[in-house]
Amino acid sequence: MLKATIKSLLSRKLRLVLSGLAVVLGVMFVSGAFVLTDTLGRSFDNLFASVYSGTDVQVSKKATLAGGGFDGPEQAATGMPADLVNTIRSVPGVAGVTPQAAADGARVIGRNGKVVTTFGPPRLGENWTGESDLLKLRQGRAPSADDEIVVNAELAKAAGIKVGDDVGVLTLQPKKTFKLVGIFGYSGERDSIGGSLEVMFTTPVAQELMLGQKGVFSSIDVKAEPGVTHEALRDRVAAALGDGYQVKTGKELQEATTKDFKAGLGFFNNILIGFAGVALFVGTFLILNTFSIIVAQRTRELALMRALGGSRAQTLGSVLTEAVAIGLLASVLGLAAGIGVGVLLAWLFGNLTGVALASVGVPAAAVISAFVVGLVVTVVAAVLPALRASRIPPIAALQEVATPDRPLTKLTVSGALVGAAGGTLLGLGLAGKGSGNTPLWLILSGVLVTFIGVALLTPLLARPVVGLLGRLFSWSVPGKLGRLNSGRNPRRTAITAAALMVGLALITGVNVILASAKSSLNQQAQKDVTVDLIISGDGDQNGPATFDPAVMDSAARIPGVSSAAAEYWEYGQVGDDRASISAVPDVVAWAGMFKLAAQQGTLAFTGKNQAILDPDTAKRRGLAVGQSVDMRFTRGEVHHVTIVGIYAKSNVAGGIIVSPDVITDFRVQQPSWGYLKVAPGTAVADVQRQVDTLLKDNPEVSVANRAEYVAAQSAQFDQLLTMIQVLLALAILIAVLGIVNTLALSVLERTRELGLLRAIGMRRAQTMRMVTVEAVVISVFGALLGLGVGVGLGSAVVRALKNEGFTQMAFPWTQMGTYLVLAALIGVVAAVLPSIRAARVNVLQAIAHD
Repeated sequence: MLKATIKSLLSRKLRLVLSGLAVVLGVMFVSGAFVLTDTLGRSFDNLFASVYSGTDVQVSKKATLAGGGFDGPEQAATGMPADLVNTIRSVPGVAGVTPQAAADGARVIGRNGKVVTTFGPPRLGENWTGESDLLKLRQGRAPSADDEIVVNAELAKAAGIKVGDDVGVLTLQPKKTFKLVGIFGYSGERDSIGGSLEVMFTTPVAQELMLGQKGVFSSIDVKAEPGVTHEALRDRVAAALGDGYQVKTGKELQEATTKDFKAGLGFFNNILIGFAGVALFVGTFLILNTFSIIVAQRTRELALMRALGGSRAQTLGSVLTEAVAIGLLASVLGLAAGIGVGVLLAWLFGNLTGVALASVGVPAAAVISAFVVGLVVTVVAAVLPALRASRIPPIAALQEVATPDRPLTKLTVSGALVGAAGGTLLGLGLAGKGSGNTPLWLILSGVLVTFIGVALLTPLLARPVVGLLGRLFSWSVPGKLGRLNSGRNPRRTAITAAALMVGLALITGVNVILASAKSSLNQQAQKDVTVDLIISGDGDQNGPATFDPAVMDSAARIPGVSSAAAEYWEYGQVGDDRASISAVPDVVAWAGMFKLAAQQGTLAFTGKNQAILDPDTAKRRGLAVGQSVDMRFTRGEVHHVTIVGIYAKSNVAGGIIVSPDVITDFRVQQPSWGYLKVAPGTAVADVQRQVDTLLKDNPEVSVANRAEYVAAQSAQFDQLLTMIQVLLALAILIAVLGIVNTLALSVLERTRELGLLRAIGMRRAQTMRMVTVEAVVISVFGALLGLGVGVGLGSAVVRALKNEGFTQMAFPWTQMGTYLVLAALIGVVAAVLPSIRAARVNVLQAIAHD
């Protein structure tokens, strides 16, 4: 039986390739994700080993604003006093002390007048501490005056600047101009470390611009005397300084920093694996359909083996052996392709960020996941067809027709029950039932189970819907035959269409959510916002872009401006948690611009350390008017802030708004947003041009009218949709392969039938049109299923988020129409190879085919 199985497998090489291709693509995504993250992880190991190679021990202040993950970096509320340097220098075993005044956020304005940006690496502002084994001047000299800077070669290249140029730099303060007196690089002819852009000032200037006050340092590097271990020196320094300071060896710093980066890579890895899971889920439909067709084609062959003495177990084993062989081969090919994809993505990352890549390695997780995923998916998909094969009676070998159409009752009932279960899980997840990540898992499980339920119900819909779609092509004989062929086997058609349905349903669902978000944003802007002009910028990982406060003062004096309000932003500590906090000097004007009404208390500040907040924030934090809460910002001591008002729930404003006296303790004491109202009769465009002139020294920000601002915010949704479409393209590709596979095997199955059609006069072109109609009908049927399920899922999410600002339900009709047209084109493309094969059937051999 084993020999017969191997011989059968080798005699159908095309079937082997087509059925295994879906697994190859899915495994490629999974193993590629592990190769990518492993390579990048080791690259960051090397990077930070280089960064801290000259650091024996480093002292920094303990973080007072806890962070991590998406909450931003941990940071100390104040820097370390300068007299700490002498304290450390007096510790036994200390050979040297180098104080550092450094922080992320020094943005250099390039020769083109725009701020130089990066794809992740920091833009560091530091004090010049001299050359070292790691850092060497390549051109010019060190900065000696407060209006002089040096930059690394990477930044000089990106900004297009050279020694002797006047260079604008944005920091915690508005734009200041410096003379570039030197350009430095690193050992190993490196222009930067990890793609970071660095600008160095004199120490007093670095302290003022990057740390916010003179006479303080962000960290202090300590050099050990010969014979003193780094650990021993660490312990001595820590004992001398006491609590409040963090003392670590260079090795400890390297490990801690690398761990943080790897945590971020782990999140990215999970996203890639999630999309790989979708692709493999779609591939399961392809493999299931392939083995179902194979079993149908081999009915007489398998029955004959049974008649010759083969047992059910042997028949079951025969089909599963094929599945294992396909799974193993697909796993090997997928792993090889995954290594290639991982290397390519790592190379792209290295080129975008400037991180030097480590040698490519294949971690054990990539190999194990490749074979586990490949084998499990293939074998699981083949189980049902294998069971069906084992139940074929020996008498079937004597029958001409051995695969009668079976009733759909059991399948329909099962689909209804599974679909109901999926809907229940989805509803519980969207309702926020459970704690922690439970709602997310309920939603994901609900979507998965819903897809399975819909797939089980699809055969019930296949025959009537496919028959209706096929009538569009029934004006010719090939069209009529193609329609009849597509509805001949509803199970086969349904499984093929279901594969396309999954990818399109996810894309459509996301599209509905984003379209509703954009529609809600537009509706809310028209209804609840009276602002005519908004000053803002994109910002980076340190927060939104800021601009000179003088701009708001000048803008408020422009003729025709009736009111102006600035909003300052800080990420501070509220109680025991970090939170986004805004300070608004003219809170009365600001509240009027967003039509906010007082639900409790008043929306005005009458003294220092006061705050207003929305009802959801008040409820979540257990706060009421008259109560106080401790808040801490980047600088200064703890503030005991009193709640003076709670404003009614709004879809355009929310969070904690504090009085302007605390702005002096913010990390950046510049506004992030500016709002202007224009008096009736004044042209908004005229005021906008004047404000734009005021922003000439603030290249990170711009002024937009309300419609332009809303359009810019909505554009972010389009970028998200594009990214999701790219990641789901693999699932769509596998679905296309499913259509190709089904048609190819169907053509093989109908060899004799095709020969008879050709014998009675059907031309080759007509044969190709018949197969193409069949493909287009199946593809469009799958697209309609996907659009329907996607609209349902998207609508459910929008409905569940009604209280989160989703006030409008919108459907992306244009995109949905585009998806439908693309589905028809997919059907045409998928039919090319099968239709050519059908047209080339030898008539006499086909008639004699058994």
